[in-house]
Amino acid sequence: MDKIITKSLKDSISAKEEFVRVQMEEIIRLAGWIIETIKEGGKILIFGNGGSAADAQHMAAEFVNRFLIDRPPLAAIALTTDSSILTSVGNDFSFDDIFEKQILALGKPGDLALGISTSGNSPNVIKGIQTAKKSGLKTAILTGGSGGRLRDIAGLSLIVPTDMTPHIQEVHLWIEHILCRLVDEALYGDVSVPQHPI
Repeated sequence: MDKIITKSLKDSISAKEEFVRVQMEEIIRLAGWIIETIKEGGKILIFGNGGSAADAQHMAAEFVNRFLIDRPPLAAIALTTDSSILTSVGNDFSFDDIFEKQILALGKPGDLALGISTSGNSPNVIKGIQTAKKSGLKTAILTGGSGGRLRDIAGLSLIVPTDMTPHIQEVHLWIEHILCRLVDEALYGDVSVPQHPI
């Protein structure tokens, strides 16, 4: 067990280090897009499946509530949370349409659609990003491996260079946290001394 733990830790760290080495510019660009979107009164629409759905909800919560400091709520919506919308669209049309329909209903030019897919090939995330792009939203994705089909569809692709799904997801969580910090620092100053919630 100790060998498995040690190897998993080393591989997770290596995935983060390699990701930053090859994608530093894209991380900074996505942070800039989020900052610009919020400053101009837009919102962030975040979506994915399974663990990526949990990431979408986690990230939206950090923006709407708080990350490290108390500050005004920032406009972010996880498109993974309304069970009535998800099941009605899935039942009446297709599970592939669950994000597309919400983007058509809620998205507008000036917003940012952020899709999360470890493979880059999730049909509903692909449709969501395609629809967001056609609707005039900025589009970005977090993915892994080769980037899948989403690599060539989104306006900005952040791709974790490993095929190990657990390590892709671990890096995605780190990316989401660092984006939250970069946004908070840009809008509200130094957050290096966190304020602990009551």
